[in-house]
Amino acid sequence: MTLTTSDVPLPAGIRSRMIPGINGLTMHVLEAGVVGRPCVLLLHGFPELAFSWRKVMLPLAEAGYHVIAPDQRGYGRTTGWDPDYDGDLGSFRLLNLVRDVLALVSAIGVRSVAAVVGHDFGSSVAAWCALVRPDVFRAVTLMSAPFAGPPALPFDTAGNVRTKAADPVHDELTALPRPRKHYQWFYSTREANDDMWRCPQGVHDFLRAYYHFKSADWAGNTPYRLAGWSADELARLPEYYVMDLGKGMAETVAREMPSPERISRCAWLPDNELNFYSTEYRRTGFQGGLQWYRCGSSATLGAELELFSGRTIDVPSCFIAGRSDWGIYQKPGALEAMQDSACSQMIGCHLIDGAGHWVQQEQPKQVSDLLLAFLDEAAGRERRQQGTSR
Repeated sequence: MTLTTSDVPLPAGIRSRMIPGINGLTMHVLEAGVVGRPCVLLLHGFPELAFSWRKVMLPLAEAGYHVIAPDQRGYGRTTGWDPDYDGDLGSFRLLNLVRDVLALVSAIGVRSVAAVVGHDFGSSVAAWCALVRPDVFRAVTLMSAPFAGPPALPFDTAGNVRTKAADPVHDELTALPRPRKHYQWFYSTREANDDMWRCPQGVHDFLRAYYHFKSADWAGNTPYRLAGWSADELARLPEYYVMDLGKGMAETVAREMPSPERISRCAWLPDNELNFYSTEYRRTGFQGGLQWYRCGSSATLGAELELFSGRTIDVPSCFIAGRSDWGIYQKPGALEAMQDSACSQMIGCHLIDGAGHWVQQEQPKQVSDLLLAFLDEAAGRERRQQGTSR
């Protein structure tokens, strides 16, 4: 299949182009606004694309920003990544994803960006961008996935060395009266890609049900804080986070497939827009995005993050999520840690009514307004700090 950037169904004012030489990738990016103005970088999550930012790019551009949204490593029209389950897994580890973003910024001739904005797994990449290179990423907005800080190094253990044990919660989940499994560990398995890519209902209907199930349209999304990281507490999460042990994700979401009437009323993701996602994922499969989860569940590949133990995000930050998003609470304590210790300049924590996990698509005006207010406040803080340092 021959692809061109012109066949991306974009609103007028958003451009599509390919940029080679990005840390081994040829990266597909969407772009809006005037080159040379303050840059805002938008990082998508799973299973999404740069296309997921189409509704907020123009408001940011119209406010005077140069807006860039890439298909990240493993996704969409970006090429150069290894799609094989047994291939180069290490290239998908978090610090290399940060290197991708840094290389993109450098390639477009930008010394620093006004803000990096990440949604879902893109939130983790954005957080690490801001923590590792605050000189380049001068502010950060995290969306739908709180950042609790770098992993801690064992402390004061000399003479009392303990081997790091596997998390017992997974065995505890399988031992429940209704045996369960955590979706991130399912996403790390060899069968996960085919489960979604080759599913009986087809990729289009799989994505429709998946997006619906995690949106504010699904009545069961009434999230609340969990008491802790235990099997009993995690089992309270919807099945798209803590799945039945014997089911894959395709079967899990299939029972929540909305009716044709409900689909026709879905203004935030009409079927012609969903068709772009399904066409892309039918072509690429899901393994590129699943490699991120495999890295996240690997103690070996995550160990290098301990280099930053004790470090905080010290640039202005904010958090935005849908009020109906269980992702806020799926890691008990993360939301509180983000506000109390992980981010030293947390400007605001905003929960938007009428939105679930896909907040920038479900409620784009509110997200755009919050981003613009945050960018103004972050720029003001930077000016004040520069003034006092002279």
